[in-house]
Amino acid sequence: MKKTGSSTAKKNERKRDVFCVVNDAFRYFAQRSSILLGSAWAFCGAVLVILVWLVTGPTFHFSDTWQLIINTATTVVTFLMVFLIQNTQNRDAKAAHLKLDELIRAVKGARNQLVDLEELSDDDLKKLEEQFRRLRKQSESSRTRSDNGRHAKSR
Repeated sequence: MKKTGSSTAKKNERKRDVFCVVNDAFRYFAQRSSILLGSAWAFCGAVLVILVWLVTGPTFHFSDTWQLIINTATTVVTFLMVFLIQNTQNRDAKAAHLKLDELIRAVKGARNQLVDLEELSDDDLKKLEEQFRRLRKQSESSRTRSDNGRHAKSR
């Protein structure tokens, strides 16, 4: 049986909706988690867990199982935290880039080519960095020449 265009579109829409829902749910979870887990209370909780683990050491005769518990727990938590941190950092970086792009677009005389620099290759970024280095040196030397060797008086 041949699928119609509208049924295919509905199926794709459902898939996209599920993906969007999962993506939004993860974004919300990552933001809330970063706020909660980045707090002083979360740090105190982690210290408390370590202290409890240390205190229980003699009870379990500092066995391999006792050590394995903390090693496994910290590995799993670290593994999961990497994804949460990366997600929030990606969002923060994207927001900062968009704000800077807006400022570049809004300032008269700014080079609009500087918008979306993150898309440039490493070589292009290096060339641009050299241009800015030269501009800075030119600016510094022109300031020095305009001072005629005299320092500004402090008030």
